[in-house]
Amino acid sequence: MLKQIKYLLLIVFLAAILRLMNLSSNPPALNWDEVSHGYNAYSVLKTGSDEWGKLLPTIFQAYGDYKLPVYIYLTTLSQLLLGLTSIAVRLPSALAGITTVIFTYLLVKKLFNKEKLALLSAFLVAIEPWSLFLSRGAFEANLSLALIIAGVYLFTTKNKLLSFLLLGLSLWTYNSARVFVPLLLASLIAIYRINSKKIILPILLFMVFFLPMVYQLFHTVGVARYGKVAILDEGGINKILDIRSKMNLPTPMPRLISNKITYFSAFFVKNYFSHFSPKFLFFKGGTNYQFNIPNRGLIYLINLPFFVLGLIYLIRNYKEKNCQLILFWLILSPIASSLTREAPHTLRSIVMLPMPMIITALGFSLIKEKKWITAGYMFVLTLFLGSYLDVYFNNYTVNYSWSWQYGYREVVSYIKENYEKYDKIIITKKYGEPHEFLLFYLKYDPSKYANDVNLIRFNQSDWYWVDRFDKFYFVNDWEVPKTGNDFVLESGSTVHCSPASPSQGGPSTDHCLLITSPDNYPNGWKKLETINFVDGKPAFEMYAN
Repeated sequence: MLKQIKYLLLIVFLAAILRLMNLSSNPPALNWDEVSHGYNAYSVLKTGSDEWGKLLPTIFQAYGDYKLPVYIYLTTLSQLLLGLTSIAVRLPSALAGITTVIFTYLLVKKLFNKEKLALLSAFLVAIEPWSLFLSRGAFEANLSLALIIAGVYLFTTKNKLLSFLLLGLSLWTYNSARVFVPLLLASLIAIYRINSKKIILPILLFMVFFLPMVYQLFHTVGVARYGKVAILDEGGINKILDIRSKMNLPTPMPRLISNKITYFSAFFVKNYFSHFSPKFLFFKGGTNYQFNIPNRGLIYLINLPFFVLGLIYLIRNYKEKNCQLILFWLILSPIASSLTREAPHTLRSIVMLPMPMIITALGFSLIKEKKWITAGYMFVLTLFLGSYLDVYFNNYTVNYSWSWQYGYREVVSYIKENYEKYDKIIITKKYGEPHEFLLFYLKYDPSKYANDVNLIRFNQSDWYWVDRFDKFYFVNDWEVPKTGNDFVLESGSTVHCSPASPSQGGPSTDHCLLITSPDNYPNGWKKLETINFVDGKPAFEMYAN
């Protein structure tokens, strides 16, 4: 037993090293969701309210995407220890990734009562790209996954109350869990044939989380995020109408063939099965560069044959409860992601974890055990891991820093040094939500921000935009004039920057600093400095009038 514990501790230690090493600089910068998590947590910590002045909200308005609260509130705890820093924002996700490794071991040990199978499952969760990559950014999805795997393990024990508590919390952590967890929980109750009368208290506790969620889904705040990624958006409706217009059929056949139901169903089915494609799992991964390394599988290719063997075993032994649990988990997990346009999606389908790793370990366990086979397999896995880490910490950081909105921290550092020199500071919106990066890196007083008389923010196109606070003004790239010194903001306000008068020989009345995208500035302005992406390509340029 001591030997097994030693192996588990080594796996957990490896998982911790892989998730915590250089956490503040890899990924190369905080993205806008991460700084939003961080600043809203900071605001709650300092004032009890979010950046909008709402006291202890159950959902955070943020940019109008309405973020779920658990990750943000957990971040307040890490900020108590570490302050408003990159590590504090990412630490809950990193710790959640380590937690997932531990509870994968416990769950597999409980289901199969096989120590080596449990250890290999945990080891694969520790090193596979899918779970590793998403443990290093401040992803609510990763925290939700840890709550789910812990909740399911506890469900298989006598701790039903704590199980339902964790599963209920997952509903308020990430949106995919809001679809997946109720379905999984119903499946668990059916698989284990649990009399609902015996778990009345756990069910009531779960309903405390579930019913407010259902209430939210009938209001804008509950569906705002889904509305931005839904299959049936305006573009989808236009496609339906276009297909009808091209049909040379009598009425009402075009409407019967091409309608919302047929369009949605076809899209959903295609999306669903795409999550099981070798291209997605083993070769290319998803298309969003913030969730996986481009053109690299989410699972190491060496595990493809073992994954197939594991699936065959589960199907052949589907009458066993442990196999049913894994199969139901696997079957239900892509549903939430399949309801969106960008499927297969690495982050939205994270609830599929850790099933691919468990199935792979199960497949490998079917091989007749020989020490040289195990040693060879571990050696090849080590090579895959080494190659992946080399790409992640070097190539990916250098070539894809732009996808993480790199440069804002450096911009704010420049602003801190030169704040008093300028009456107005104008910043491009090209890279997304510059106001939030300023609030975060300046550690701007949340009360001062909420009550700033200069604050200009407004709703447009189902999004909340900030055009101004303090002496900062935010402009779209196309709002930067090629001539003159006046900038018209999206809200309609005009920023005047008076040029220096040669006759006076002194500074202008409205001396402005412009922080803009490369080569996008008014004629006559003086270039001061350039901030580059990690690969050396220009990200921001500073100009003064």
